[in-house]
Amino acid sequence: MLSSSVLVLNRSFFPIHVTSLKRAFCMLYSGLARAVDKECRTFDFNSWAELSVAVHDEKVGLVGRVMKVPRVIILTAYDRLPKRVIKFSRINIMIRDRNTCQYCGTKLSRSQLNLDHVVPRSRGGKTTWENVVASCFDCNRKKGMRLPHEAGLKLVKHPEKPKTAPFANGFIGGVKYDEWKPFFNIIDYSYWNVELEE
Repeated sequence: MLSSSVLVLNRSFFPIHVTSLKRAFCMLYSGLARAVDKECRTFDFNSWAELSVAVHDEKVGLVGRVMKVPRVIILTAYDRLPKRVIKFSRINIMIRDRNTCQYCGTKLSRSQLNLDHVVPRSRGGKTTWENVVASCFDCNRKKGMRLPHEAGLKLVKHPEKPKTAPFANGFIGGVKYDEWKPFFNIIDYSYWNVELEE
């Protein structure tokens, strides 16, 4: 339980990190953060400890008490946003393309997809967001070193660099807890891995 996830917000209630429950309790106890409930009210360690734990609430046993598990905390002093660099990586392309072949439209697992240069490198194509797409093995073989229209293929959508910034710190798993949902309505939270180079 102590290694389970807690969402960390900056002072503007913007998600910036995911930490462990153990670390969240340390931050609460030291005054670096406050717990946030479902109504977005904030609590210091003592006031959070005084909240009654309902039967259906997640709880953790501490010395001499049982406390409700905070699933969201807000930092008391940090108001900046983390740097939002969208890395040009294989996983980010797969996420942008929703694990879907951009030629036939089939949704597959990542292991059943590869990357394809829309304009082949042998014909001057660059390794950029605007020229690399996810493709299934069959479409990739069919296209070969040709342009899509030369192979009788058409792109599902024109590839472009994502406009929204990824969530920091490699957060990929989606919204794990209902308490997190209100804080993810304005960001796309999926990007990670090594940046590709031309």
